[in-house]
Amino acid sequence: MPAILDSSVILAYLLDEQGREAAEQAIAARGSICSVNLAEVMSRLTRDGANVGTSAGVLLALPITVVDLDAHLAIEAGAMIGQTKPFGLSLGDRACLALAKREQLPALTADRIWLRAGPLLGVEVRLIR
Repeated sequence: MPAILDSSVILAYLLDEQGREAAEQAIAARGSICSVNLAEVMSRLTRDGANVGTSAGVLLALPITVVDLDAHLAIEAGAMIGQTKPFGLSLGDRACLALAKREQLPALTADRIWLRAGPLLGVEVRLIR
C-alpha cells in the first residue's frame, strides 16, 4: 500500500539505519514524498559531507513520487501549527502530514511523536521502527 514518506524514511533507507527494511518496502511500493521533505533529506546528506551531485542522482533515481508544496498544501501545513505545537513538529513534518491528509494515505515516519499528533489531524501514522 502506498504511503506518504517522511524524510526519516528515506534517510533510514539510504543510511542503513534501524527501520531500513520497512523503508525499502515503502519505497518499492512507490510511496510519495513532499518536496520539502526531499529538501530535508538533501540537506542532511550535504551537511554530513555527501557529494551533492551523487546525492542528487541517488534521490532522483528513487522510485518515489515527489509532490510539490503547492499553495493549498502550504496553507494546510501552516494551519496545523496550532494542533501540533505541543509536539514540536517542524514545517517539514507538517508538510508530510498535510500531504498524507490530502491524499488520504498513511504517513510513514520514524518519529514516534507523530503517533500523538496524527489522530488530532485525521492522519494515520505508521512507524518504520
